[in-house]
Amino acid sequence: MRTGEPLLEVGGLRVELGGRPVVADVDLRIAAGDRVGLIGESGAGKSMIAAAITGVLPEGARTSGSVRLDGRELLGAPHRQLAEVRGRRLAMVGQDALTALNPLVRVGKQLALPLRRRGLARAEIAAESAAMLRSVGMTDVERILRSRPGQLSGGQRQRILIAMALACSPGLLIADEPTTALDVTVQQEVLAVLDRLTRAGDPPPALLFISHDLPVVARSCERVAVLRGGRVVEHGPVGDVLTAPEHPYTRELLAAARLTAWPEELVP
Repeated sequence: MRTGEPLLEVGGLRVELGGRPVVADVDLRIAAGDRVGLIGESGAGKSMIAAAITGVLPEGARTSGSVRLDGRELLGAPHRQLAEVRGRRLAMVGQDALTALNPLVRVGKQLALPLRRRGLARAEIAAESAAMLRSVGMTDVERILRSRPGQLSGGQRQRILIAMALACSPGLLIADEPTTALDVTVQQEVLAVLDRLTRAGDPPPALLFISHDLPVVARSCERVAVLRGGRVVEHGPVGDVLTAPEHPYTRELLAAARLTAWPEELVP
């Protein structure tokens, strides 16, 4: 972790749905510029932690504990306060761009939303929107700005989400399984864009990368927390946890991951 006070501090987080705990006593600290992976099987509670941080929990969810960003409590905060934080200090790239993007609104208008928060004039917004698309490796930007999300490919939509998330230079970016819905080739392209842009900021955002894909987390993150049944069972530097795991569940994840591609530099 970087030195200094944590940018994000999650303490004793508990989330219940229908009276059943789906996240239990989770502690997590992320400093400015940190790159932290959160891994575990489907249903481990990874996305629920992201929902608690961003304030978009399912209706009926009950929470306790604390989620503080820049020292400000977010858990249970009013909608207006959360709206001020999202898109400024906190942004997210999710799994399904078709859900995250409004299917009825042209891309240009959706890209303009975060840029208006920066107080840009209309002409500046148009120029910045085109620049944002180019920054995520897209060409033919005028056509894309005029298009609706359903007229674009999955990879194009995911790149648009990345551009929108980084438009206001957030302090913390949460990437929740950002390439799950894409084919393998497009996954690698989108991950490369996300990695490049989150390392190039001035200052770069802290990154919370949520995934079940251990090789991707190994390449993208400096630290990792392993989640099982809503609880963190192991955490530490990515090289230590993924080459010399202490918890049996982490060893199971590693054994499964080595059936596919694995970063050679992390193989003991």
